[in-house]
Amino acid sequence: MRQERLPCVYILASGHYGTLYIGVTSDLIARLWQHRNNALPGFTSRHRVHRLIHYELFGEMEPAILREKQLKRWHRAWKVNLINEGNPQWIDLAVGLGLPPLGSGKRPDGP
Repeated sequence: MRQERLPCVYILASGHYGTLYIGVTSDLIARLWQHRNNALPGFTSRHRVHRLIHYELFGEMEPAILREKQLKRWHRAWKVNLINEGNPQWIDLAVGLGLPPLGSGKRPDGP
C-alpha cells in the first residue's frame, strides 16, 4: 500500500550549526533517502547536508512552496532561531520517521 503523500518543507544541516539546505517535497521519506544516498547530484551531496533538523507539513503543495520561498529569503540567524525553537540539539529528526541514524552503516533501504 502506498503511503499518502504530504507536502512538506524541510531543512537539512551538515551538522550542529552547519551548512543548511531548504527544500520542498510531497514525499519526505523518499526525498530524505535520495539526499542521504547522494542520489540527487548538487548542493546536498557536495556539502554532505543530510541531517533533517526541521520540517513542516502542509495539506496542499502551494502553501508548502510559498513557505519554502519565504524561508529561503530569511537571514541565516532567523533560520537558526526557527530550528532552535523546535530542535535545540539539532538532532536528526529522520530517525523518528523510521530512517536509520546517519553513520550507522545501514542503508536506509535495507541491511
